[in-house]
Amino acid sequence: SDMLPASCSILLILGRTSGDSVAQTEGLAILTEGAPLTLNCTYQSNHAFFILWYIQYISEAPQLLKSSMEDNKGFEATYNKEATSFHLKKASVQVSDSAVYYCALGDTVAETAGGAEHKL
Repeated sequence: SDMLPASCSILLILGRTSGDSVAQTEGLAILTEGAPLTLNCTYQSNHAFFILWYIQYISEAPQLLKSSMEDNKGFEATYNKEATSFHLKKASVQVSDSAVYYCALGDTVAETAGGAEHKL
């Protein structure tokens, strides 16, 4: 019998706080397992923030996936200060990557000032 490929969806929810904002511009997408993944994140801020990606698996608390200064979990992200962007990429998405992905700004890793999320 034929096996259907696994798929995952990305849901866009924008967040805005205190004049600082983060936007993830993918909207809704469906990916087949093994396909490349790109989650776009741009931000506006008048402050010197960290730009962060968090991941939240089902029934778990969010955890730091990437910041503008570190690398983790096979994901790549390019920090472009001039374009105020920090896009997250992975060459081949897996079912185990299914989670909610948050792009956020923060004064420190522990505090965020604005955020957006992708549900994968």
